Amino acid sequence: MRCTYRPGYLLVALLALCAAPHRLAAQAAPAASNPSAMDQATSHAGASAADQAAADQARRERAAELFNQGKRLEALPLLEQLVKVHPGEAQMMVALAACLVEHAATVPDPDAAGRERLRARDLLHRARDLGNTSTLAMNLAELLDGLPASGTIRFSDDAAVEAAMRAGEAAFSQRNFAIAIRNYSRALELDPRNYTAALFIANTYDREDELRRGAEWYERAIRLDPNVETAYRYYADMLAREGKMAQARTLLIHAAVAEPYNRIVWRELRAWATLNGTSLNAVFIAVPVHQDGQPSAVAEPPEMSAVWQAYRRVSESWRSGNAFKSRFPEEKGYRHSLPEEAEALTAAARQLKSAAGDPKSGQPPLNDPSAGLLLRLYDAGLIEPYVLFSLGDRGITRDYQGYRAQHRDKLEQYLDRFVVPPCPPRRPASPGA
Repeated sequence: MRCTYRPGYLLVALLALCAAPHRLAAQAAPAASNPSAMDQATSHAGASAADQAAADQARRERAAELFNQGKRLEALPLLEQLVKVHPGEAQMMVALAACLVEHAATVPDPDAAGRERLRARDLLHRARDLGNTSTLAMNLAELLDGLPASGTIRFSDDAAVEAAMRAGEAAFSQRNFAIAIRNYSRALELDPRNYTAALFIANTYDREDELRRGAEWYERAIRLDPNVETAYRYYADMLAREGKMAQARTLLIHAAVAEPYNRIVWRELRAWATLNGTSLNAVFIAVPVHQDGQPSAVAEPPEMSAVWQAYRRVSESWRSGNAFKSRFPEEKGYRHSLPEEAEALTAAARQLKSAAGDPKSGQPPLNDPSAGLLLRLYDAGLIEPYVLFSLGDRGITRDYQGYRAQHRDKLEQYLDRFVVPPCPPRRPASPGA
């Protein structure tokens, strides 16, 4: 399921994403696909093709240098020229889109700022069509796809808070970090529960490499709203840059619990795993679909038949009996739910346990991955988190917030034990290294 951001938090996520470090490689320039634009961009009329190529490469290297230093507004005009000259170069389009989002924060007119964001979105769609699926491109496109039709979004309905936040963003985009913090702090004085202001103060200290203060403010933002993923994720990124991979892992698990259906969180977790030479575990119990009269070649193994029959009996009672109405009397019609799926899987697990302890029934095939996984989840008391994370359809996801409010610890335990591998031990440095 796709995550839906509240308007203010959409702007938070957009700006925090663009403020994070991303690398732009200064690759060798391809042949210009727009010669007239190349001619206009070259300093000296009549310059040779070699001179034009050299100027283009110099512009490319300077744009990459500025972008990688976080000087996005300075990189913007160079990237505009490069994309004009090379309209098929997806990497430059993605970088230009990120710069446009930062530039939009400095534009006083909300409608003009909205048009900048919409242009950035169009660039990302073009880059995707050209095959660019980088993490920055995918995450930024997902956020921009959530924009209203005008592209305009606000931080707050309070005019004074809105003004302070926009002044802070304009200063931040221009790298006037002290002025940015002063304005964010003013917004927080006016609205002490303002998650956005606390997050942006943290991110500003992070950008200045004041890591202790950045950590303090990320933690403050998390306390203000523990159910928003952004502060966890950017705090994790800061720790990962320090080499604190185990602590980064814990924070990313917290981010996934905060917003489990946000694809950006899972891209970040996969990136963490790749960085540590590992991968996330695929956790899924394959419940066979039973159809009367199905060919014997696809029939379930006899020793597992009773297990899945127990599962189906529970599901049927929820679908056609009174189980759903009894549990959700306020809802008008049936939907797939967490209690239904958890109860059905628990019934199957108990049947497995019973068969395993009864020599007359035949030993269930515990080498079967689904059977083994089901028993491990049952023994750990983590069937419900499995259902919420791995089977989160439109019905089940409606039960997530209520479960998280009561069992956040179980959700974290599930991700820790079953999904996110532990941080590999670091090899000691070789002598003389």
